Amino acid sequence: MALGSLDRSPPPFFKQGPSAFSKFIVFSALALFLMVADVRLHIAQPLRALVATVLYPVQWLALWPSRLVRQGAGYLEAVETAKSAEAAARKKLALQSQRAGQVEQLSLENTRLRNLLGLRDQLKTQALAAEVLYDAADPYTRKIIVDKGMVQGVVLGSPVIDESGVVGQVTRALPLVSEVTLITDRDQATPVLNTRTGARSVAFGDPVTHGGVLELRFMAGNADVQAGDILTTSGIDGVYPPGLQVARIDRVERRADSAFARIYCVPQAMVAGVRHVMVLKPVGDQVPPRPAPEPVAVVKRGRG
Repeated sequence: MALGSLDRSPPPFFKQGPSAFSKFIVFSALALFLMVADVRLHIAQPLRALVATVLYPVQWLALWPSRLVRQGAGYLEAVETAKSAEAAARKKLALQSQRAGQVEQLSLENTRLRNLLGLRDQLKTQALAAEVLYDAADPYTRKIIVDKGMVQGVVLGSPVIDESGVVGQVTRALPLVSEVTLITDRDQATPVLNTRTGARSVAFGDPVTHGGVLELRFMAGNADVQAGDILTTSGIDGVYPPGLQVARIDRVERRADSAFARIYCVPQAMVAGVRHVMVLKPVGDQVPPRPAPEPVAVVKRGRG
């Protein structure tokens, strides 16, 4: 028997129920009905909520690895951002601190310069503003170097002051710079006047005691001197103008075994860290020269 004549349809024993096409039509119609009914009547909403509730733990577990990776990356990024922000803040704080220090220093220098300018207007002597370059190299002396010299008119013996009082005296004048010996130097002596009593004396430098003070020597033990008295220049030495503040008496020691008192004074000027000073012309150079004597007329008498 030929193969083409064989019946390929299944035997009636295996044929059960409707055909596949019929099932497709029925289920398609049912799906369409359910979709329309859900849109109109929301009949699947409770079922959808139930399924979402049941599947939530599964979704949470499925999303946990990606969430963990995302949180880890965010933490690392936040740490890097925090480190960068901290470094930037520290740098900015350091710059602001440096700028604040510079502003404070500039404000202090501005105030001192204004006081010096005001003092120059009050003085009747010629004054020249100068800036301190550095301290002298000799550790056994108290000297500074200023940026004005003989070219600018500085002469030997010129008084040097700041806005608070006498700083020292020019002891070496060079063409472009000058050497100023401070009043606290052991070789420096300044004639002073006690503004309370009017007594004159001489203040000697004492660079050893208390980091640099002045001492009134050869004052009697019973002299009228008290702590707090202000000493000014007397003006009798022909160098310093009268009335410039020199020092304030800090301590008076009277000893029974000595006829003289030990009187220590604190300089009024900032001799240890002065930056800007005023160089004055010595008072003796401002005294007008003595007028020349007038010629005496000689009367010649004729012989009679």
